[in-house]
Amino acid sequence: MLKAFRGFSAIFYKEAIHMRRDTMAIMLALIVPIMEMIILGAAIDTNVRQIPTVIYDQSGMFESDNLAAGSDSREFVDRFRNSDTFKVYKYVHSDKELNEEMIAGRARVGIKVPVDFPRDLLRGHTAQVMVMVDGSDSSVAGQAVNVAGAIGLQKSLELALQNRQLPIDVRPKIMFNPDSRSPNFFLPGLIAVLMLMITTMLTAFSVVREKEKGTLEQLMVTPVKPLGLMLGKMMPYFVMAFIELIILLTFMRFAFKVPIHGNVVMLCALTSIYLFVNLAIGMLVSVKANTQAEALQSSMSIMLPTIFLSGYVFPRATMPLPFFILSYFIPATYMIEIFRGVILRGAGIVELWPSALALAVMGVAVLLLAAKRFSKMVV
Repeated sequence: MLKAFRGFSAIFYKEAIHMRRDTMAIMLALIVPIMEMIILGAAIDTNVRQIPTVIYDQSGMFESDNLAAGSDSREFVDRFRNSDTFKVYKYVHSDKELNEEMIAGRARVGIKVPVDFPRDLLRGHTAQVMVMVDGSDSSVAGQAVNVAGAIGLQKSLELALQNRQLPIDVRPKIMFNPDSRSPNFFLPGLIAVLMLMITTMLTAFSVVREKEKGTLEQLMVTPVKPLGLMLGKMMPYFVMAFIELIILLTFMRFAFKVPIHGNVVMLCALTSIYLFVNLAIGMLVSVKANTQAEALQSSMSIMLPTIFLSGYVFPRATMPLPFFILSYFIPATYMIEIFRGVILRGAGIVELWPSALALAVMGVAVLLLAAKRFSKMVV
């Protein structure tokens, strides 16, 4: 059994020396992911807030840019102004101005209060308010429609019930991320994607570099077994990737204030399996590629489906069935579930062992496939 790993220590030493001399690889592995986490973590916010909004109040109950005190229209408009979703930046005085603001893209939401709005409310009739929403951004449009509808429903209930107690008191409770902070949801998945980029890109060049330099033939004539060669080339990058993992988790916890509710040691142990899988994938790419450009293209072809099909950007449950099934063959699918489970929900090994087992099976299968492919090259 140990003969299968013959040459591991020699290859490990050789690859470690090469990695130490390759300053660009060290920069890629250690500096770039930190920069990406800082930029993406600070710039991206999935919560839709402060949508530019313009108001046209036909009821004539304002002077200059201020509504008359005590009017129903002002009280209703104030609900939009006080909402964190809408940012009222301008009042207009005609339909033409309202349309111009929407067409120019300066306003994403336009609210038109009709002239008979106070009179209809006074008579107990249905008072209509038009909310124009820019549908060019579906996430913004959906949030604007939902909040506008909730504001109208709240006002309607208050008028209908006339200060009576509601028969049903529904009090929703948001678990795991009660403040709906984007970094809490976004960064755990981002770490999984960054670790994929580090490990796959670095190892994808390891064997193909030997081909281009003409040193692969020297390795073939040495008493090195394929598994020993694969592991020897992988482990230096595994150590570097694990150090990067600790750095990213530290940044996430203290720079972005994302609490880790689960066991950190268990998280690192499960992530080690994920790193092993990605390193094995990189080795398979490197064995099959003939040039570094080909290895780079193959690596990119792996990363793009990972980002879009792993559940990092879009929920997997909403995907068509063929793509939903395909997502089970993407390692990041399981790692994102592990990250979010441990960091956000405080999940333990009892809840996460299926994902860990799937990663372990993938890692062993891909490594054996890469070793078999290399054996055919030797023959």
